[in-house]
Amino acid sequence: MTVDAELPSGVPGIDVPRLAEWLARELPGLPGSGRITAIDLIAGGRSNLTYGITLDGGRRVVLRRPPLGHVLPTAHDMGREYRVLTALGDRTSVPVPRTLAFCDDEDVIGARFYLMDFVEGRVLRTREDAADITPEQARGLSEALAEALAAIHTVDLKAAGLEDFGRPSGYMERQLRRWRKQWDGSQEAIRATGVTRDLPEYDRLVERLAGRMPADAPARLVHGDFRLDNALARVEPRPEIAAVVDWEMSTLGDPLSDLGLTLVYWAEAADGDQLPVGATITSAPGFYTRREFTERYAALSGFDLADLDFYVAFACFKLAVILEGIHARYLQKATVGEGFDKIGEGVPILLERAHRTLDTGTI
Repeated sequence: MTVDAELPSGVPGIDVPRLAEWLARELPGLPGSGRITAIDLIAGGRSNLTYGITLDGGRRVVLRRPPLGHVLPTAHDMGREYRVLTALGDRTSVPVPRTLAFCDDEDVIGARFYLMDFVEGRVLRTREDAADITPEQARGLSEALAEALAAIHTVDLKAAGLEDFGRPSGYMERQLRRWRKQWDGSQEAIRATGVTRDLPEYDRLVERLAGRMPADAPARLVHGDFRLDNALARVEPRPEIAAVVDWEMSTLGDPLSDLGLTLVYWAEAADGDQLPVGATITSAPGFYTRREFTERYAALSGFDLADLDFYVAFACFKLAVILEGIHARYLQKATVGEGFDKIGEGVPILLERAHRTLDTGTI
């Protein structure tokens, strides 16, 4: 495989000539594999990097790799993400892109990565994205997203070959420990840049969550970052989720942790605060409210949602830690793309929202 003479070799996070050599060697039968004609960073992701690669003849594939700079321990495991996508695509009805190849040789582009098919669909994020979407289509997309989440949580793990994909026993307690450790690592990275942050509500929230820890739930597949803009959607000929993407935090655990995070991301028109990540499109006419989404998910899954306020508060905590890690990479000047300068502002908003949810029991 060769590289187009007009294609710049300095694509951030990609060694283009080495990638071309690897593709020629590992995927010689890939249609259009004569050469790489274009590579573009697919905007929107704040963690793992996603690139669209155009091959000779117009064939499009997608490459996923870890972020540049500060990478938290145990995060960004390309092998796990590739495994779950492959299993779901081969053995379940969960909509995911078809995987093509995995590379564990970091010498190729500087990190482990995998390739998957390009899926036609729209990433719906802002209210402006809803300009051509009718209220009926918006309601249909809400329904389709609830169906996709319930489908993930009811996957037959044994049939999919994923029964050993995680350790569901003590999942929420381990999650609390894990994200506290990630927070500490990000604080250390931030301090190394000469910046200090005073966030006293973080420690109080950790104490409250530890005191409300629910009993273990049965083992289920969890996505880890489920939301509308982590899916590729279509509205014609009917509203549907073409593919759920960004599986980097998937594992076996408590499915309500997914629902809680989805609700934290789910914007409504009456909301007083707005996060610097996630979709605002759900505040457009026709989309479910958080309560409606919850009720539809409950009907599809059959799960008991009595402790949902805990899971929503925990999701606020988890997302605050994730944003703090991204903020650390931004301060290190190790982010690729736009919008990273506002990420850190979301952390105190999330901490306050978590306390409010626990105080009032509302989502």
